[in-house]
Amino acid sequence: MGQDLLLDFPCDVPIKVFGRNAPGFRDSALSIMADHWDDLPLERVTERLSRGGSYLSLTINVYAESREQLDAVYRDLTASPGILMVL
Repeated sequence: MGQDLLLDFPCDVPIKVFGRNAPGFRDSALSIMADHWDDLPLERVTERLSRGGSYLSLTINVYAESREQLDAVYRDLTASPGILMVL
């Protein structure tokens, strides 16, 4: 029983990316996303600072075509040294 049963592709999926609130974090995360979705509208990206302002989370809503597409972007995001966590 695969996780694909939870999602009916193609579908909208929110991807949360967490990192330090440092120069380059946002651009790095969005650059990785653009490698997988070249038409990603910036209005589908929301940001939230941690209470102390040290961390930044991005929620990026994408239209995923397949489980393989999601797996590939998760692999690329988690391999990036500036990204602490991806949900």
